[in-house]
Amino acid sequence: MSALADIVERLRESRGFRHKGDISRVLSRLPANAQGIAAGDDCAAIPDGDGYLLFAIEGLVSDFVHTMPRFAGYSGVMVNVSDIYAMGGRPIAVVDALWSGNARDADEVLAGMTSASAAYGVPIVGGHSNVRSDGAQLAVAIVGRARKLLTSFDARPGDALVMAVDLRGTFEEPYPFWNASVGAPAGRARADFELLPAIAEDGLCDAAKDISMAGTLGTALMLLECSNAGARIDLDALPRPAEVDIERWLTAFPSFGFVLSVRREHVDEVLARFASRELACAVIGEVDASREVVVERGSERALLWNLREEPFICAR
Repeated sequence: MSALADIVERLRESRGFRHKGDISRVLSRLPANAQGIAAGDDCAAIPDGDGYLLFAIEGLVSDFVHTMPRFAGYSGVMVNVSDIYAMGGRPIAVVDALWSGNARDADEVLAGMTSASAAYGVPIVGGHSNVRSDGAQLAVAIVGRARKLLTSFDARPGDALVMAVDLRGTFEEPYPFWNASVGAPAGRARADFELLPAIAEDGLCDAAKDISMAGTLGTALMLLECSNAGARIDLDALPRPAEVDIERWLTAFPSFGFVLSVRREHVDEVLARFASRELACAVIGEVDASREVVVERGSERALLWNLREEPFICAR
């Protein structure tokens, strides 16, 4: 087995991939979505007047909330904000549900949420709390609006697969969270995110996902599956910090990171817009009709997933 095939095998068995794979089982047991709202996007997009109401929720794993309560609180807001922007929207407000064993630990989580609320300009307007629980748990929900959507369902064969990421950060050890948000200059985080709705509204892109716990390849895989497409992805083309090895970077969950599917005529403009905010952005592959996701590195190639034979997040 080649070195690249070994990396692919470990990635498929990683916690991020396993958690995303559980989605198909959950979806198979739920009734069909109402109003034609498709499952697989970062938010539910509900038609509303001249745009869309966006609604999303994120739960954080209990070990993270227990060991890093302040950053967990910050992340609960941050990842929801990212989901809204990934859909081409702008956030309006968040609410939370917090369980903690005592008031002191709850205070740490709430301090992190308050800090993120200020950084992204998104108010916390309510929620639920329990500080006499037998464990630590946090869920945060968000509402936003979009004029024009970025979705997981509009990647097309021939598109360039583009990765945009903020490399001005560091890992929150021992977790895979690449943090380029905490401590950033005031206003930078939200201004960076504003690129996404601007790109959507200017007609430069209509398919995107934010990079999640499944990392760059898992996120690309979800986007391609929802679009009934495949891709060839060049790992050497991924923007990454010079000091971080490729295998760890493939499992990284960045505070600002997106995979976009961009028509070839718009690629240069999209790259330039991210570069104007000092964000790393590059073409990492090409979308095709194969429904296979193949990764390449140098002369090596390996099949990451065959979507014709095995679903990832979509229930059959």
